[in-house]
Amino acid sequence: MAMDGSHEIARQGDFLISTDPGLLDVAMIHDFLANRSYWATGRPLEIVRRSLENSLCFGLYAREYQVGFARVVTDWATFAWLCDVFVLEAYRGRGLSKWLIGCIMSHPVLQHVRRVLLGTRDAHGLYERYGFTLLADPARFMEVFRPNLCITDQPENRPN
Repeated sequence: MAMDGSHEIARQGDFLISTDPGLLDVAMIHDFLANRSYWATGRPLEIVRRSLENSLCFGLYAREYQVGFARVVTDWATFAWLCDVFVLEAYRGRGLSKWLIGCIMSHPVLQHVRRVLLGTRDAHGLYERYGFTLLADPARFMEVFRPNLCITDQPENRPN
């Protein structure tokens, strides 16, 4: 939430950035991720819904239409993962992605988080403007990657 307790983060002309989950256009987000992104191709709708429910989501809106998105997976204390960042093709080239990332990185929740990570194939220059660098010691990081995991493999209930 913004400092005043609202979900509105910033306004710029006809554009709004908000963390209000009620404004998210889930169908548009799913369509972009599943059909137009290189990192989430084929991601099922149910997985997109679950990811939104468990993240701090930033919607970018042109009047009443959502035109961009990013989400932060975080413990709200020590770690955050910035992911699923996009601006629809028709709205690119206007500085909106820079504005979105700037708003995310200045969000109060992230001001005391020690480590913020992200993965990108082609937008290093964008993220470097906001303090991101290549891993100082990549040998310290490991992963479990299950690219063929499908929705039927996902548990129905989360631990409390």
